[in-house]
Amino acid sequence: MAATENPLKVMTARLRRPLMLTWAGLIAERLVRAFWPVWSVIALSAAALMLGLQDMAAFEVVWGAAMLAALAVLAFGVLGMARFRFPRRAEALARLDEAMPGRPLAALGDVQAIGAGDAGSAALWQAHQARMAARAAQARAVEPDLRLSRQDPFGVRYIALLGLIVALLFGSVWRAGSVVQMVPGGGAAALTSGPTWEGWIEPPAYTGLPSLYLADQGAVIEVPEGSRITLRFYGEVGALSLFETVSGGSTEAAITDPEQNFDVTRTGDLRIDGPGGRSWAVQALADAAPTVEVIERDARTAFDGQMSQPFGARDDYGVVSGGAVFTLDLAQVDRRHGLAVEPDARDPISLDLPMPLAGDRTEFTETLVENLSEHPWAHLPVTLRLQVADAAGQEGQSEPFQMALPARRFFDPMAAAVIEQRRDLLWSRQNAPRVAQVLRAVSYKPEGRLFRSEKAYLRLRIIIRQLEAMTQSDGLDAAERDEIAQALWDLGVLLEDGDLGDALERMRAAQERLSEAMKNGASEEEIARLMQDLRDATQDYLRQKMQQAERENPEESDQRSAENMMQMNQQDLQDMMDRIQELMEQGRYAEAQQALEEFQQMMENMQVTQGQGQQGQSPGEQAMEGLAETLREQQGLSDQAFRDLQEQFNPGAQSGQSQNNEGRSGGEGRGESHDGQQGQGGQGGEQQGQGGEGREQAEDGEGAEGSLAERQEALRQELERQRQGLPQLGGEAGEAARDALERAGRAMEGAEDALRNDDLAGAIDNQAEAMEALREGMRNMGEAMAEQQNPGGQGEAEGQPGQAQADPLGREAGQGRQVGTQDSLLQGEDVYRRARELLDEIRKRSGEGARPDVELDYLKRLLERF
Repeated sequence: MAATENPLKVMTARLRRPLMLTWAGLIAERLVRAFWPVWSVIALSAAALMLGLQDMAAFEVVWGAAMLAALAVLAFGVLGMARFRFPRRAEALARLDEAMPGRPLAALGDVQAIGAGDAGSAALWQAHQARMAARAAQARAVEPDLRLSRQDPFGVRYIALLGLIVALLFGSVWRAGSVVQMVPGGGAAALTSGPTWEGWIEPPAYTGLPSLYLADQGAVIEVPEGSRITLRFYGEVGALSLFETVSGGSTEAAITDPEQNFDVTRTGDLRIDGPGGRSWAVQALADAAPTVEVIERDARTAFDGQMSQPFGARDDYGVVSGGAVFTLDLAQVDRRHGLAVEPDARDPISLDLPMPLAGDRTEFTETLVENLSEHPWAHLPVTLRLQVADAAGQEGQSEPFQMALPARRFFDPMAAAVIEQRRDLLWSRQNAPRVAQVLRAVSYKPEGRLFRSEKAYLRLRIIIRQLEAMTQSDGLDAAERDEIAQALWDLGVLLEDGDLGDALERMRAAQERLSEAMKNGASEEEIARLMQDLRDATQDYLRQKMQQAERENPEESDQRSAENMMQMNQQDLQDMMDRIQELMEQGRYAEAQQALEEFQQMMENMQVTQGQGQQGQSPGEQAMEGLAETLREQQGLSDQAFRDLQEQFNPGAQSGQSQNNEGRSGGEGRGESHDGQQGQGGQGGEQQGQGGEGREQAEDGEGAEGSLAERQEALRQELERQRQGLPQLGGEAGEAARDALERAGRAMEGAEDALRNDDLAGAIDNQAEAMEALREGMRNMGEAMAEQQNPGGQGEAEGQPGQAQADPLGREAGQGRQVGTQDSLLQGEDVYRRARELLDEIRKRSGEGARPDVELDYLKRLLERF
């Protein structure tokens, strides 16, 4: 009987391909582990040669380093050959067998030792062999283990690979040939092979343009003015010579120095004479001066005097700074009354133009926002001239723009008179006696409602006495004039803004007195008198409401809509008061009391709906929106600093992301959630990330950090401007908001200093502190605004008795087949309180790890947005 064929031989014949691949993997694995120091040293040496480091070092240093590199390659090669063991076929078979469960190949090589003569035992053994053969037939090649973390714990191989990649990108293979010139006798070799040359053109750094290798250029080269040309001649001195007319120097003599450096200042020719010489026509592109213009169509002035003046600027390589100068147009001033005398000398108003925090500055549109209401030239003719500068120091100016200096308007007659006299006093100190006389005249025996507050009247009298005393003593000096002017401004604001609150208090007091009189059974004459007081107080309150609507809605269409609304509310109130008086005359005091309560409720509702019907945003809302944008920008800077820190410790792990974060608030690029920058992010942020990537990589290692520091400085300056423009907020919450924003500014300054010192870890800590302070300031500011808008603390979501209750977002329940309402969300007096509660709830839920990943991702996006 023929011997049974070994099943292992049969199976290995069938597994020839995976076995060969596994064996090849073993060879690669042992080669890498044995010889990785060799190719690391070779890669570092090649990188140094291609980058031209040998041209910057002495002969002895270069050849000393070359000898060390050669000895290292030889030593590591000998050690590698000693360590290397060529894998055998059995080792490959064992590696393949280990990768399969049950080691089927080893099982196929086994022989039955017990029970070979027993039929049952033999059948069981055959079934086992068949199962192992089926499992072995599914074998796949085993991947080699090429990890070297144990042999190379410091990552030297990655450093060598990075250096080689940098050399391939920014160096030249031909530059490695210059080392031959340093060989003893190399000069003879150079004479045999002939002289050679190389050169580069480096545009100014602010242009962001790449360097040009001269040998790769055509006959005509266009470069910016100020570009640096570097030439090097190799071989016998005098074999190659240079003629050039681009630097403005002499063109008579040939230049044969081995190394040439000069700047391109004009269009001309560049020629290299000698073996392998070439010539070029160099065209110097002049750096155009920046331009700026005033955009008149979108200019506006808020009711509080805040000016918003758009402008557009452009430059071929980018605008770096700008300013606005307002000059008094004395020829256009109406020289009457207090303006008839010669004005005191005053410097023009100089303001810094806001620049984009991030993004392309070659062409952009921004808005100059400032409040100049307290300046002596308020509402007087001025000439506005904008000026911008580029990185080359060139400046551009706009055409003179004639305008009246935007400022706050005062509608109250007494307030307007006080502000006018303040302007005359600031115009010239010679007007001091006249101002005191006019103010004394307009305030003499005030009648009617000229002064609705004794406090305002007394303050005016005190100001008049102080002004007269200062004038009669040694004359009014500049400090005393400014003190009186500030007091007059505060008085004017009190007279203008204090009327509405005073009128509301008088109306409420009249309502309470009338209600008490009806409860206590007062006479008809007393009730009639109190009813007339209520009518007068209501009329005065409505009139002040109308003036407030005019201040906050200067457009004509808004004035008409506000006037119509006031007329309708006034008619409703008059009808209701007539009904109350009729009920009292009939002796139906219980019904009159109920009607009076309805009247009070109607006045409260009118107070609520008045703010909701206005167009635009209040100063507080604008400030909150600006702070939210600043927070998103700070988040973006912090995210990019964190990526840069990761790049330092793990090169290539975040490749491509940090560059695309320009201007964003926290994600890649400038995007929606971090905003804009697809938000401005979105707008320009992505372009900035793509367009600026090459420039940042081409710069030194300080490029990214320097850019971050500049953006951090610009963001800090923007926060300081926002702090100065915050609305007046009282109470503990308002004070806490101002303190928190001040801490945020200090933290931003610390982050800026850390970025300039390349301390990314310290910068991230300061940025986190700044973001936390910003969030705290916004929360406190929202509380202060909510307290101002809703002193009683009662929200609107409670509804009226018998009506459906609103949900936490302020939405009413639907009626009929409608599930909900189409009304806007989060409107009303307690909008900031409810917004804060919702934000706290989102933060709470985002920290609960048990929630689904989809919900946590959605909550994270909400937090990034708000």
